[in-house]
Amino acid sequence: MALLITERCINCDMCEPECPNQAIALGAKIYEIDPTRCTECVGHYEAPTCQSVCPISHTIVHDTIWRETPDQLWEKFVQLYPTLNG
Repeated sequence: MALLITERCINCDMCEPECPNQAIALGAKIYEIDPTRCTECVGHYEAPTCQSVCPISHTIVHDTIWRETPDQLWEKFVQLYPTLNG
């Protein structure tokens, strides 16, 4: 699954620079995650860095609407970074 930033977000600016896929950007009210770019850090790190740096627990959660398997997340990573995998 891609991740989702909830309304608990305090716009602290911690998550956006940590995202290796540039999937996080400031939206109209809070930071938002582009699910087409979010791989939950698959291909980069063991765990999502945005979740680990967020100071408010349970603010960045799995997006239940955007369901993906680990294999699908890996495929997305491969598509985002073809030169790293070719």
